Amino acid sequence: MKALINKITSSTAGLDTTPIRVGAGIIFMAHGAQKLFGWFGGYGLEGTAGWMDSIGLGPGLLMATLAGSAEFFGGLFLIIGLLVRPTALVLAATMVVAIASVHLKNGLFLANNGYEFGLALLVISISLVFRGAGSFSVDQVLQTKTQQVGAA
Repeated sequence: MKALINKITSSTAGLDTTPIRVGAGIIFMAHGAQKLFGWFGGYGLEGTAGWMDSIGLGPGLLMATLAGSAEFFGGLFLIIGLLVRPTALVLAATMVVAIASVHLKNGLFLANNGYEFGLALLVISISLVFRGAGSFSVDQVLQTKTQQVGAA
């Protein structure tokens, strides 16, 4: 179990990922809150489910729940730096689906509902998969604790 925790919480030391994690986490949480709770001008779970059904991402309620939960809880995990590598992988997959199913046909630019914003979040997520949470994170605390237990 220690080896598994160590593997998924490992990260490259440094504070460079902290602003990236926190900034992306806030954005992901806000978008998830729109989908799940209707906050920040969102349509909530039922509205998002109906929209997802209408674009062929069905069953809509399941897909809205999955996307909203990945974004909301994934954003929260990024902010606190918990399980950043697997969380970022889930968020990257979520962005690939969003880009491919909604934004790609509109071109690059956000003004045309294009994929530039999704692409930016995808790149950030992929970077966090490779780099990990960094020094100022729950992952770092967990990794340090499991190493201390292993050394004792």
